[in-house]
Amino acid sequence: MVKKHVVVLTGAGMSAESGLKTFRDANGLWEGHDVMEVASPQGFAKNPELVFEFYNQRRRQLLQVQPNKGHKALVALEEKFKVTIITQNVDNLHEQAGSSSVLHLHGELFKVRSTVDENHVLDWTQDLVLGDLDAQGHQLRPHIVWFGEMVPMLQPAIEFTAQADILIIIGTSMQVYPAASLINYVSQGTPIYFIDPKPNVTSTAFENLSIIPETATNGVPRLISELLE
Repeated sequence: MVKKHVVVLTGAGMSAESGLKTFRDANGLWEGHDVMEVASPQGFAKNPELVFEFYNQRRRQLLQVQPNKGHKALVALEEKFKVTIITQNVDNLHEQAGSSSVLHLHGELFKVRSTVDENHVLDWTQDLVLGDLDAQGHQLRPHIVWFGEMVPMLQPAIEFTAQADILIIIGTSMQVYPAASLINYVSQGTPIYFIDPKPNVTSTAFENLSIIPETATNGVPRLISELLE
């Protein structure tokens, strides 16, 4: 029997309960920095040391946290379903929990890439500094999609979403594009579950939309157990 395909779209609220800070605070600042200072090609060109230190702090923090009950519940879903996770998060907590198919829309903290050849990507868990070079002598940079850059994994994400038999959205405001546009690619009639303690969509916004106004560690295990039953 062919397994139904569950596509899961996760955002910052998925990882917040593991102790990872969500990047933006109420003023739209990231750790007190304007986002364009630490997450744009212009900011990197202007002050690479600041950008490196910003992501070094994120990387150190990620080394100290664990997947939460929400991450682990999604792994259990693979018992009966084909599961594809599309995450806006740059952490690897889905992989740490054991999920087998994870697509990172915005890059990965534990990877770096060449500033010249974007296909030259390396695993990287320590601090990154000026003078860390690729094999051709080019400076390395965080493997993160910055503001103003293309989102290379968007097309595969669209294709997965279009194949979904069930779509689950967890811990995202659905305000950040292009990720927020993915919901528009599900087939008509596809069940959609939206898990967020402060959901900013209404159940009438999409056909077959169920809203679960809970955190990831509460809402995800409950939904998964229902789907597995």
